[in-house]
This record gives sequence, structure tokens and C-alpha cells, in this order.
Amino acid sequence: MRIMIFLLSLCVLHTNGWADEAEVTIKTTTLPPLPDAVTNNAVTSVTSNATQYLISFAGIGAGLTHSDVHARTFVFSDKTEKWDEQDLVPGGIGRLAATAESVGPLAYVFGGYSVAKDGTEISTPWTHAFDPVSGIFTELAPMPVPVDDALSFTYQDRFIYLVSGWHDLGNVNLVQRYDIATNTWSQATPIPGNSLFGHAGGIVGNTIVYCDGVAVVAHADRRRSFAASDECWMGIINETDTRNIDWRPVEKHPGAPHYRMAAAGIAELNAVVFIGGSSNPYNYDAVGYDGNPSEPTTQVLLFDVKSMQWRTVNHSGLPSMDHRGLIQFNGTWLTVGGMVSGQTVSDKVTGYSLTP
Repeated sequence: MRIMIFLLSLCVLHTNGWADEAEVTIKTTTLPPLPDAVTNNAVTSVTSNATQYLISFAGIGAGLTHSDVHARTFVFSDKTEKWDEQDLVPGGIGRLAATAESVGPLAYVFGGYSVAKDGTEISTPWTHAFDPVSGIFTELAPMPVPVDDALSFTYQDRFIYLVSGWHDLGNVNLVQRYDIATNTWSQATPIPGNSLFGHAGGIVGNTIVYCDGVAVVAHADRRRSFAASDECWMGIINETDTRNIDWRPVEKHPGAPHYRMAAAGIAELNAVVFIGGSSNPYNYDAVGYDGNPSEPTTQVLLFDVKSMQWRTVNHSGLPSMDHRGLIQFNGTWLTVGGMVSGQTVSDKVTGYSLTP
């Protein structure tokens, strides 16, 4: 594959007194750019017939207006080394803040929300499987409670969980579990902390870790507002009854809470990794709820699941935000699209290979 490779020397700092400085190397790779700049897109990767596919579903284009919200599907193959545009995500409307996961040869895309000309936002209920080889979408059982901007992860190559998220008029504390084998939904143990949208996290083994996002703040004398949440939570899935999750609070990460980070659990590191995001939560147009334009960060955070400690990595890469996942593709963890400085929607595909 034709890629550009850069080696950066970094310093990892541990939160236990900020001692034990250690050198680490991060290898950053850049794949061919998307056909068009897109952000707040659902992303995943699929391996089928010895070919790996990187997929971007829906999102919003460079103009960052309601008319730039779309349902386009972009697929990159490691055999052709190029992007192809395939059929629109079904539903007849554009959507953003959907989420995607993959199991076996299929990708699964869930929810998202539409934006009308008058600014009305509606959470969509749809679940679809997508075959990148045939390009065919198959409609599956809809979400019991439609959500967007939810956290998703896959467990036991069978269950896909959607954690919290926004439903039409507010956040929900639900953990909705989709069973690929039976095409059915059930409710898992709800989250005990703030109900959120735009949070990030991942799973290592049967251990979930998620952080930050945006909570709704109620006011007795005025309209409700939105505020960044600094909570971090760990959940242990019961391996016998996968609807049962033992939730417990964990230490907050260093620095300010962030919105729409790219994140994933990485088994080789025994850690959940968080990349980028913004410390100023914002609407789909990248204007913060405080009225100020939001800017991204270069921050990389690692939460070690065994030691329960945070590590912070500072590097000289491009800042980015507005991601819907950190995706593994050919051994590299990728961000696909998103926004860079100046509220600029990006077509970049950037990979991170971290060595502890």
C-alpha cells in the first residue's frame, strides 16, 4: 500500500505524580484521502475474502449546514488502494452522528440524526447491515429507542452495544444490545452516571471504558443548557449474561474533558486509547454551545485497564476532532475525516501505531 510514514519521538507521562517519564515511538501513516471531505461520519473496517475494507457512512460535508448532511457511502479496499462511492445509506435522508461496527464480513450502521432546514433534529431508528463486496444494504430490526452520538462497541463477535446517546429531545441512560445472531434487541444495565452524547471509549476483553461527552443541565429559571462531562466509567460485562454490566467510576483523565474524541480498546496495549477531540462542545456547525467556534486538540490519552492508570501522549501531529471512532485497518488505528483547525472539514485518513 502506498502510504507516507513519519516517526515521532514522544514522551509519555504517568498520572501518578507525573513521574516515570519514558520514551515511546508513534508511527503515523497517511492513506489516500476520502473522495470528499466529511465529518461526523460513522466508520468501520471489514475483512472479507482476504480483502480489508475501510468504510465511511453518511456525515456532513465542508459547508457545515443542514444541506451538507448526506448519506453517502465511501469504501476503500487494500487491494485496489482506492476509494469507491457506493449506494447511499438507506432511509431517504442524510444523517450525521451515526455509529458503525463490524462482525465477520459485514458492517453494521446504526441511527444518526437528520437536520431540517428550520434546524429541527430527529434521531433515526434504522439498523442496516452492509456488505462491502456486493455493495448491498440489508435492513434489520430498528433500535427500540433511536439514538445518535452514542458510543458503540462489539463483544464476542455477536453483540453490538450502543451506550447512552441523544434521543430527539434529550440524552438517555440506556445501554441497548443488538444480537447479530437473532436480529433482536435487548436492554443491558443502564449507565449510572451522566446521560451523554458525544462521549468516547472502547472495550478490552470484557471491560468497557468511556469518558467525557456532553450532559444536559437543567435550570429552574431558564432554558436548559449543555455542558462537558468529566466523568469516566468502567463496565465489566458478565460473560454468562451479557446484558449484565457492572459499572464503576474510574479516575478522570488529565486535562479538560473532551467532545467527540476518536477512541478504541487496543488489546495489545491492554488499554483504551483516546485521540483528539475538542474541549469546547459544539453543534454540527462546529460552533460551541457557548457561542465560540470550537478548535481541536492533538491530545492522545491511554487508560491502562490492568493498572487503572492514565498516560498522556503529546505529539506534533495535526489536531483533529468530530470523530465517530478509531478504526483498525491493516494493523494501524485510523481516524477517517473529521475536522481540523479552523472548523475545516477534512478528507484526511490518518493512522496511529503506538508502541508502549
